[in-house]
Amino acid sequence: MTEVDTERLTRVIEDFNTIFIRLPTVQRFNFSTLSVLHTLSRSGPLRLTDLLATEQLKQPALTSLVAKLEQDGLVRRRPDPTDGRAMLLSLTPAGQRVVRSRHTNRVTKLTELVDHLTDAERGVLAESVDVLARLTAIAAEGA
Repeated sequence: MTEVDTERLTRVIEDFNTIFIRLPTVQRFNFSTLSVLHTLSRSGPLRLTDLLATEQLKQPALTSLVAKLEQDGLVRRRPDPTDGRAMLLSLTPAGQRVVRSRHTNRVTKLTELVDHLTDAERGVLAESVDVLARLTAIAAEGA
């Protein structure tokens, strides 16, 4: 069985995330705003209570953030068809554009970084994508 230095892997992932989430972009949003937009992009529409489970915010802070996003035209609320008392949150077209724009910008910037790797390093990185996707799936299953 191959040993994985999880201490080093953790440090490298943390360092990479620090750089990746701070890649320059045209639009500036705080981390919580971006997290909510990306979660709704991938998993929405969601109830506020479902969003609470994925975000690192307390309910009053998330409620306030969602209200601001709604006021800014990035998120909309609509009644949950399965429960008239609940509301579903989803991205508006403007919110979708923010997420797509940031994704496109990150692809461009990451491509520039990858271009500095050797062919062998790019090969290892290409193979690592499936492994990281599998780790993400394992984590989601356990959540």
